[in-house]
Amino acid sequence: MAKKILIATGGGDCPGLNAVIRGIVKSACAEGWQVFGCIESFNGLLKDTVEIIELNEKMVSGLHVKGGTIIKTTNKGGPFHFPVKQDDGSWVMEDRSELMKKRLDNLGIDAVINIGGDGSQAISLALGKIGINVIGVPKTIDNDLSSTDFTFGFQTAVQIATECFDKIVTTAESHNRVFIMEVMGRDAGWIALHTAIAGGADVCIIPEIPYDPQKIAEKIEKRYQNGMGFCNIVIAEGAKSLDGKVTGSAPTAVGDQHIKLGGVGDKLKQELTELGVEHDIRVTVLGHLQRGGTPVAYDRILATEFGVKAFELVKEGKYGNLVTYRHPNISYVPLEDALKKPHLVNPESDFLVHTARKIGMSLGD
Repeated sequence: MAKKILIATGGGDCPGLNAVIRGIVKSACAEGWQVFGCIESFNGLLKDTVEIIELNEKMVSGLHVKGGTIIKTTNKGGPFHFPVKQDDGSWVMEDRSELMKKRLDNLGIDAVINIGGDGSQAISLALGKIGINVIGVPKTIDNDLSSTDFTFGFQTAVQIATECFDKIVTTAESHNRVFIMEVMGRDAGWIALHTAIAGGADVCIIPEIPYDPQKIAEKIEKRYQNGMGFCNIVIAEGAKSLDGKVTGSAPTAVGDQHIKLGGVGDKLKQELTELGVEHDIRVTVLGHLQRGGTPVAYDRILATEFGVKAFELVKEGKYGNLVTYRHPNISYVPLEDALKKPHLVNPESDFLVHTARKIGMSLGD
């Protein structure tokens, strides 16, 4: 009887997810394994009606160029905090991990490959502790997992953001405006910093460096005094001013435990206006544009390598590990080690920060 793998994609969608799925399916099917996809992360196993689909080579043919994930994803719920509606209309969180384990056994699933970011991999670690054979694959456009040089999806997000920034530069110059472009980045400023350097921004504001609105106002005025007549700013959604507070709103969806970041670009505009900046300031929020569309070649390759390596770890029985990329090798580390600390920009030692400062970019400090 063929051995069986179940794939889940959790958290936010990300360019390259389908390429990972394809890499797993093609390498596993070539060796006689069966592969299944769990719909909407693990919710496909946790709902009252199980939703899983079998994946074969024909289904994944050409899938590496398609954005999103064919087995859907979610950042709500999960095996340890699954939302259940009560008779009175209220909701409670229920631990369905043992139910999930039982259903995996009933389906004859030998191993689970969980593709996701730090939240998803924390679930992978917890599932391993209750006896489920699990391998993690790192996925986040924020590139904030410390165990791997890069996560797939990051390069595509930077490319999209840079292309958008290039367009903003020309309209800012044409209208003598200040443009603030808000990009994703909850705790890590990698997308913002890469985009700012690639696009030639005048100011880049990241979560790791609290910003002083007065310093930014001074940079703007210097640009205009020098005859440039416009100024372009990149700001990460998780950026914090000197008060240390992020800008966002409490989650409203059932089962969602994450604060909804957004609005920091407008906050900065208001702060600059209150400081007396009289130039026309416009804000553009890229939002989920950064998550969508066709992955760039780099992410297609990395994601495919991750998929192949994930199957090899399953085949070798090396459970409880996360696939990683440490140039030039595709390797793995224990999930517990991978989650010990996030991969954040180090203002004191990262050469990217040094580079930004040396080319005259303000980091808001």
